Amino acid sequence: MPKLKNHSGAKKRFKFTASGKVKAQAAGKRHGMSKRPLKMKRNARGTFVMFKADGEKIAENFLRVK
Repeated sequence: MPKLKNHSGAKKRFKFTASGKVKAQAAGKRHGMSKRPLKMKRNARGTFVMFKADGEKIAENFLRVK
């Protein structure tokens, strides 16, 4: 049986915090910023910690961390 590999796209999009939670970039910041409210642009800056259930799915299915 071959080894299972990590998802290459997920490696670039997600990182782990020191406590093991999954950290991600906020969505909706690529283009079309003039249409978006200032509050949305402000809130989409930087990174955020994902909800527990979503983070577990990412870690197990794409990053192969148990």
